[in-house]
Amino acid sequence: MIAYHDDEWGRPIAGAVEHFERLALESFQAGLSWSTILRKRPAFREAFRGFDPAVVAAFDDTDRARLMADAGIVRNRSKIDVTIVNARLFLDVVAEFGSFEAYLATIVPPPPRRLPPTATAGSIPVTTPESDALSADLRRRGFRFVGSTIIYAHMQSIGLVDDHLPMCFRYVGGS
Repeated sequence: MIAYHDDEWGRPIAGAVEHFERLALESFQAGLSWSTILRKRPAFREAFRGFDPAVVAAFDDTDRARLMADAGIVRNRSKIDVTIVNARLFLDVVAEFGSFEAYLATIVPPPPRRLPPTATAGSIPVTTPESDALSADLRRRGFRFVGSTIIYAHMQSIGLVDDHLPMCFRYVGGS
């Protein structure tokens, strides 16, 4: 958890594979602890062939059976099926906007919102109007397991918002 926080969480990412992996892992995390997902992340990466959305989008029933038999990942049929469907939809978004980053910028434009210097853990929202809008648009496009809370966690993860607290070495100050 410390390495993830220090090296990844809240930092901007680029590229379809990294965006799709983070979105898929956030969806798998629903109802579970993030530490469970991070502990299983290497197995997830192997099972989902590096989270290349083009590869995952082509998964078939044989792949579904392989994933359901893989004790290294979360073996939830709904979440596995959603990941495959979401990969196809992710590719549609990339085809329409040129990149997932370009799509995100239409709903959550930079720079990231930062917490004020007086922020506490209780100051961090679980949803925002932007996460509501992004969640609604993804659902309109057919994505599943993308509720506003999951999407807000995704926005935190990929640096669309900066929720590092003032006592954190990653905190850069807010307004």
